[in-house]
Amino acid sequence: MKNLGKHCVAELYGCDHTILDNEKILKELIRESIDIASATLLDICAHKFDPQGVTIVALLSESHISIHTWPESGSCALDVFTCGDSKPDLALLHIINFLKPTEYNMHCFDR
Repeated sequence: MKNLGKHCVAELYGCDHTILDNEKILKELIRESIDIASATLLDICAHKFDPQGVTIVALLSESHISIHTWPESGSCALDVFTCGDSKPDLALLHIINFLKPTEYNMHCFDR
């Protein structure tokens, strides 16, 4: 069976709640991670929830990156799926390093 791409997911805990609630910072972080992954951004969609929380989905030529945040608990869920020569693990690690969680889990697998 042919490998279609690589999918990396992570859950982060103990992140700074002000960053997790800042749509502008998170969009820039997603854009940086796309460059690091050597991927191509097609479009980005974001939604700021009331009273808190942000969801961002970046549509890539290679597939997608998403982040969903829960500032009230300092947590977020990340999803990076790419095909081709992109590096979703590097994109995810960039986001993790920026958010500096006290605890996280990360899993990557072939699809």
